[in-house]
Amino acid sequence: MRRLALQAGEAILEVYHSGDSGTRLKADESPVTLADEAADRLISAGLRAEFPQLTLITEEQAESHALQASTFLIVDPLDGTKEFVQRRGDFTVNIAYVEEGVPLLGVVYAPAKERLFYTPAEGGAVEEEAPFGATAGRIKPLRVAEPDLNALRVVASKSHRDQATDDYIALYPTGDLKSAGSSLKFCLVACGEADLYPRCGRTMEWDTAAGDAILRAAGGVMVHMEDLRPFTYGKAGWENGFFIAAAPQVPLKAR
Repeated sequence: MRRLALQAGEAILEVYHSGDSGTRLKADESPVTLADEAADRLISAGLRAEFPQLTLITEEQAESHALQASTFLIVDPLDGTKEFVQRRGDFTVNIAYVEEGVPLLGVVYAPAKERLFYTPAEGGAVEEEAPFGATAGRIKPLRVAEPDLNALRVVASKSHRDQATDDYIALYPTGDLKSAGSSLKFCLVACGEADLYPRCGRTMEWDTAAGDAILRAAGGVMVHMEDLRPFTYGKAGWENGFFIAAAPQVPLKAR
């Protein structure tokens, strides 16, 4: 998964630096680029070759969205396409393994920012330092921070920030509020750079599974916003409800 994420990142950057993203709109009016498609082909071929017995769900293959499974691989080959098109750099490659509804393994790679997060086979979560080679280089174990409950550090979506999100954030005493794109928000909580990431709005499981796996492996929590029950995967249509990702000490509020 690490190797495929890095290879997909190379393909994405090739399009990114070419100046021609080939952007078009899909049936749901969301954008797709040549980079999404190139990364998807590469990752899908690699995962099917290595794990032929596992169901594979990927954003860019609509036929996979009709499948149902509780244990599966799930991919967003380019999360944050809007960030990619607007050349903001906050886009990622997301690859995750979900077992019985729980994300156990994940890779999140932000090629433009040279940040690589994943769950190594031996457990836990790490960030690997660039440059990235065929084998893992220097790694830093990840652990969520001990939050200051009187001044929480909150991260929210850059492209999908709305009034509902601002209203929810207002329920907490905040000391710092930052915006970030794609699944990087999960990683910022996992590595202790933020304490709370609430999301009001539509997301899909391929948007969240990899980052969620890393967050949980770093000691964080992911819950449904309406009732604070643990977040699960394999839902009908692969669509998420509103959620909260956080350090476990944060006194979460249902909405």
